[in-house]
This record gives sequence, C-alpha cells and structure tokens, in this order.
Amino acid sequence: MNTPATPLRPSQNKSDDFELVKRRIHNKLVDKLDLSRVGDLKGEQLRREIRLVVEHLCDAENTLINRTERDRIIEEVLDETFGLGPLELILKDPGVSDIMINGPKQIYVEKGGQLQLTGVEFRDNAHLMQIIDRIVSKVGRRVDETCPMVDARLEDGSRVNAIIPPLALDGAAVSIRRFGSNPLKLEDLLNFKALTPEMVMLLEGCIKARLNMIICGGTGSGKTTLLNTLSSFIPNDQRIITIEDAAELQLQQDHVVRLETRPANIEGNGAVTATDLVKNALRMRPERIIIGECRGGETLDMLQAMNTGHDGSLTTIHANNPRDGVARLETMVMMSGFDLPIKAIRQQISSAVNLIIQANRLQGGPRRVTHITEINGMEGETVVMQDIFRFVQDGIGENGKAHGHFTATGVRPAFMSRLEQAGVKLPGSTFRERVIMQA
Repeated sequence: MNTPATPLRPSQNKSDDFELVKRRIHNKLVDKLDLSRVGDLKGEQLRREIRLVVEHLCDAENTLINRTERDRIIEEVLDETFGLGPLELILKDPGVSDIMINGPKQIYVEKGGQLQLTGVEFRDNAHLMQIIDRIVSKVGRRVDETCPMVDARLEDGSRVNAIIPPLALDGAAVSIRRFGSNPLKLEDLLNFKALTPEMVMLLEGCIKARLNMIICGGTGSGKTTLLNTLSSFIPNDQRIITIEDAAELQLQQDHVVRLETRPANIEGNGAVTATDLVKNALRMRPERIIIGECRGGETLDMLQAMNTGHDGSLTTIHANNPRDGVARLETMVMMSGFDLPIKAIRQQISSAVNLIIQANRLQGGPRRVTHITEINGMEGETVVMQDIFRFVQDGIGENGKAHGHFTATGVRPAFMSRLEQAGVKLPGSTFRERVIMQA
C-alpha cells in the first residue's frame, strides 16, 4: 500500500517561497546591472547604488512580502552580490572564533569555547561551491576536481581551508579560523589571564634584546594571536620579513615585507614553498624573519638564519610541550632531505633558539601560556632546558572550564646579561619562586 506523501509544513512552504523570491530578485538584478557603469563605482558608493536597484525590484514584485521580509531580502541579495552570502551574517558576529561548514545544510560556529549549530544554510552544494570559488579566487588560488583541497584567507586575514567532492562525501567542507579586523592586544590577553604581567615584561625584554623565540602549541591554542602580540614589541625602524602559507599576521610596524607561498598550477608546476621563501628572504637584508608556522624542511633554513646574524626571529610550531617542541624541530629538520646526525641537529637547535613559549588550550576553552622555557645549550647529546614560568592546572570548575595558577620557578635566565646589554631592566623580584596569579 502506498503511503501518502507528507504535506509540507507551512513554515517550510514559507521558507521556500522566500528563497524563490530572493533568487528571482537576484537574477533580475544581474540582468539589470549596467556593468560599464558599475565598473566606475567603488566601495560604499557601489553598494548604495545596488541597494536602490534591489529596493526597486522588491517594490515591483507582485508577491506579498511584509516589511521585515523585504529588508531581509535586500540585505541577503546584497550579501550574495558583494559578500559571502549566508556567511555574512556569521562573520558580522565578533564573538565567533571558528566557522565549520559540513556541507550546505550544516554550519557550526565556536563561541566562547563552545561549539554551536547555527540555523544558517546554503541553498545547495552548488551555492556553497560558488562562495568557495569567490573566496579562493581573490587570493589567486583555485579549487576543482583536480585540486580539491585549498588554503586561502579572507580580507580580514581569517584563515580558510576548503575540501570539496569527491574527497568530501557529503558536500564541500570549509573551516574558517577567524581573525577579526581588530586583533587582540596585549591588554586583552592580560584581561583573559592568558599570561601574567611578569611574563609580559620578560617577553618584551627578550624581543628588544633580539632573542630567537619559538611559540609552541596545538591547533586553536592561540599561537598566531600570541605571535601577533609579541611582534608589537619589535621597534618600528627594523625591517621585518614575514613568510606564511596563508597571510594572516597583522603586524603594526611600517617596514614589513609580507611573503606568501604558492601552490603548484594545474600542470603541477610553479609551486613556491616556504623553504624557497626563507632562502630568498635571506637576500633581502632582513633584520628579523617571522615565519607564520614551520612545518617542514624550511625549519633547517630558519635555524641557520637564526645562527647567522638574524637574531630576534620568531616562528610557531605544533607541539604539546617545550620538550616535544624540540623533538618536533628535530623531525622537521630531517624533512629537509639532508642526512644530518642527530647531535648536529640538536646543536643547531640549542645554539639558535633561546626561548620556547608554550601556549595550550585547556578544557572548556581557556587559553593559557603554560611554559616559558629557556634553552641552555647541551649536555652530551641532550638539549638542556629550564622553565622560567609555568601554569599549573588545579582542576575543572563548575562551569566546565579548567582553572589553575601561574608560578615563577625561581630560575634566573642565563640570557639576563643580553637583556641588560640591550637596556632592559627587570625588577629583582620577577623570578622569585612563588605563585604569581590564580587563573
């Protein structure tokens, strides 16, 4: 016996009608636009002109739509024309730190360290693909069946990764790591208790004394935010060269040269790797080199640059603690293709890197600088390290978030003479063994 078709709910009919009206108005807009005139307009002036056209088209529609629906149609058509369609609503929310799109009908966001399912949807996979193409084409990238994975960025520096069918089985999947137009400043990190004033004083002194520093952490632990914040201590008159896979650093200095890697073209040629850019950067008279993230053979070139007069360089790597960070550096140097003995690699690391800063994301979402660790050369074949500051987790609160305390270990860094030579004076109590702050 045939089961009768389930009738559409009124809300579903209404939603479909709304989408049909919106799509019809958008198609009429495309037909009506005078492209020769539009090309002469820019920015807000262009948006105002297009808004007038859309309002006129809405008024000309015979469909009964109320004022609220009319305003919504106008905004969504403008977002489709100028922006990223349904994503614009999410991107306007400053509290969203991550956007995760699992196919056209399922979009999650992270707010306050918690994942939430939104009610935002794309019409279908073709609509989602159209928005992905708009994102990647702006930065000279492409995504298609021959190149189904791509890294790109939005205009505000937010990092975008997209993977499409046939690799993604349920429609295109997109991950967006947000970087707001107003990046977090030092005061914000202190307010969030990500680190303490004593730690800030030490790190500021280390930047000014041109110590080489590595920021370690897992995905989403705040490595890039910390790198951006620390780079603000670099004097404005120094020449800085940044190297990234997808440009997301937002340095405030005047003399900054930004370099970005390039993937291979459709024939598999023309790729420019981070290793190529590091080698080229050494010929550009840099005073400091900042690599957004070391993840391969470029690590060897970075260490050599640190060892040959480019003091004060910074980079980030993925690692769960400082000791793991050193082990990961060793592994990445081996990826350079040179058959170096492990002792030689460790000597390179111990002489090049002065300080490791460990950032971790704890349970419930809080991000903390959990270690500031000095590298003190070698004993035998072991890299000697000592913690200067530490964060100790005490437990999980009723709100599900981890809490703990920052401590000074009582160790006075061996590089203090370099700070003093650079004119940096820290209070005598900075390194006294004690609990500094509860967080």
